Amino acid sequence: MATLHVPVTSPPYSLRPCFRSPAPMTAAPLIQRLASSFLKEDSDPMDEAHALQALIDGDALTPVFQPILDYRSHTYIGYEGLIRGPQDSPWHMPLALFEAARRHQLTMALERACREAIFRRFAELQLAGKLFINASPGCLQDPAFRNGRTMGLLRDLGLSPSRIIIEITENEQIEDFGEIHDALQYYRGQGYQVAIDDLGEGFSNLRMWSELRPEYVKIDRHFIAGIAQDGLKFQLVRSMHELAEACGAFIIAEGIETEEDFATVRDLGIACGQGFFIARPHPAPASQPPLEALNALRDRHIAVFPKGTHGHGAKTARHLAQPIQPISPETLNDAVYQRFEQDPQLHVLPVVCNGQPLGLINRHNLIDRFARPYRRELYGRKACTLFMDPTPLIVDQDLSVQEVGLLISRAAQHNLYDGFIVIADGAYLGVGSGQDLMALITEMQISAARYANPLTQLPGNVPINEHTERLLENRTPFAACYCDVDNFKPYNDAYGYRRGDDLIQLLGNVLTAEGDPHLDFIGHIGGDDFIVLFQSPDWESRCARILRRFDDCLVDLIDAPDMARGGFIGEDRKGRRVFNPLPSLSIGALRVEPGLYASHHDIAAAAAQAKKQAKKQAGSSFFIERRKPGFPTP
Repeated sequence: MATLHVPVTSPPYSLRPCFRSPAPMTAAPLIQRLASSFLKEDSDPMDEAHALQALIDGDALTPVFQPILDYRSHTYIGYEGLIRGPQDSPWHMPLALFEAARRHQLTMALERACREAIFRRFAELQLAGKLFINASPGCLQDPAFRNGRTMGLLRDLGLSPSRIIIEITENEQIEDFGEIHDALQYYRGQGYQVAIDDLGEGFSNLRMWSELRPEYVKIDRHFIAGIAQDGLKFQLVRSMHELAEACGAFIIAEGIETEEDFATVRDLGIACGQGFFIARPHPAPASQPPLEALNALRDRHIAVFPKGTHGHGAKTARHLAQPIQPISPETLNDAVYQRFEQDPQLHVLPVVCNGQPLGLINRHNLIDRFARPYRRELYGRKACTLFMDPTPLIVDQDLSVQEVGLLISRAAQHNLYDGFIVIADGAYLGVGSGQDLMALITEMQISAARYANPLTQLPGNVPINEHTERLLENRTPFAACYCDVDNFKPYNDAYGYRRGDDLIQLLGNVLTAEGDPHLDFIGHIGGDDFIVLFQSPDWESRCARILRRFDDCLVDLIDAPDMARGGFIGEDRKGRRVFNPLPSLSIGALRVEPGLYASHHDIAAAAAQAKKQAKKQAGSSFFIERRKPGFPTP
């Protein structure tokens, strides 16, 4: 077996966790040699253990810090402390490093070494703001974690615990939320705050959120990457943000890597962001955001939110009610325990007497209590009402899901996870869960944010009005362009509704092709009427291209004889045959500067008037209303 030889100037290494200050020697070269050697097929696992212990006891860990940006103040609120193993070794990235530590039962020792290295480097760099430091649930439950060593180190370094955010990772399952909750109460008592990581990765974080009530919530990077183009991600993140606001937590969006995603997160109203677009993790990070991020913050353009998916129908609490077989108040706790054991998916049990709901029994609360010494012997033969929540949230089946969501946001936080009872005419109907409620509200928001017109799949009047109001609220200059097809009704009557639909789709496609997807909003008002809200500075030339492209593409929708004579024969309202000019496109535009218009109603009315002026001209035409509001229209 290979033996680890160390210089006589350093203390001897052992295989047990050793909680000493880093040795004066530089351990990195030694770690690299050992780490490389155990990759061979005939390497001894003890070599890996020795190398890991040398790393823990030495100075081969490199802290790096990634800034967290406050969108409102344009400054960093703090940094997340991360760790890197020796360069050019298989342990350089933390996933490989901690996986090796897990194999040799050195996870707790490695976490402590990482934590202390990060604290020391953070103090040495004199970085401002908060320090987010990762901690596993197992670390928080480890009795050695509370021995005062961390507090003593912070005191020696001149760091206040109020600057430290314990960021709970979900790399291992929490078996006992009660124990974690107690541990966090202890640390909060010392001045620390709490964050949960990777919200959205699984609905287990939803319980973590409800049970631990963190001050900060980080949205998993999966939901942020590409949010500017993904309607589903957008609606999910918006739901998370609304939930965080109701709970009083700060949201941090992780994984922001593009300017488009950065702008979308900003315009959603999320407080803070973190990701490569803002800054990469670095051993000596900058104290101010880079110019690229600052320019994006100062940009007066707003993001064009992505479209979602379409849905139908109003939803009520009845859609959320799961018909769980209730128990009576006389049921013994032992029987309740057995019911939970027999059905791992059963989360709560309703207690009902003569059809009237009395309360809810939470699976984890009961099992946690029975797991403690002698609790089952003491309480197993007692009535289940002993562990029942006697004041659950009870909602009528006809209540809308939006109203249910509002009630939950105003109720105790455990209602989000425990769920609620649904009644019909005062009698028990079923149990709804916070998870199902969140999913249904998200689905409905997606439906509302998608298109009102199934033909073009473009946003309808509600999102048009919402986007206009966002532009006005942000005092963003833009151009509102009302687009209308001339002679559409005669064409639709003569060629049939299918050709009419094709013509509408043609215009929608032309507008979409000529608009900038990150700046310009294309909406379908209805029929052959569209509106484009341009933030592009070259919007006038884009409108000119729209007219040319529409006329060029029209040839595919007009019969050759009609195209040759420049029109088609149709019937007027009295049934007389008349000659109609070919369809053309009229665009009426107005430039909207801050303070000129009070609401989307004013802009819609002014744009419609501009469109009427354009339609007075023959063929495809473009009219720009350059007068200020209040002047009479000729």
